[in-house]
Amino acid sequence: MLSNYLPILIFLIIAATLAVVLLVLGTGIGRYFARFHGDRAKLSPYECGFEAFEDSRTKFDVRYYLVAILFILFDLEIAFLFPWAIVLKDIGWFGFISMLIFLGILVVGFIYEWKKGALEWE
Repeated sequence: MLSNYLPILIFLIIAATLAVVLLVLGTGIGRYFARFHGDRAKLSPYECGFEAFEDSRTKFDVRYYLVAILFILFDLEIAFLFPWAIVLKDIGWFGFISMLIFLGILVVGFIYEWKKGALEWE
């Protein structure tokens, strides 16, 4: 019974070996042909032209994360709308009503977030 899994084991060994070889070759070739081996500016933590003037680990306001999550939510909504618009003729009224229900739930959630003040920055 274990002989049935032999092709999978061979495939995994070849894939792991290939990954390691490509990683080592890529790193080695990249380091060998690099134009600036020890440039002080390239090794500094910031390449913007001046040293950091405050800690980079400052806390962000939680409203930033709320706006980011809302952006991702509405961005994913667009990912559902494009395929739906393309096959709308094929799925007919059932698909149209289903998308109206989906958009209705989304609008209710948007109004709830608006009323809660998640979109207000001050």
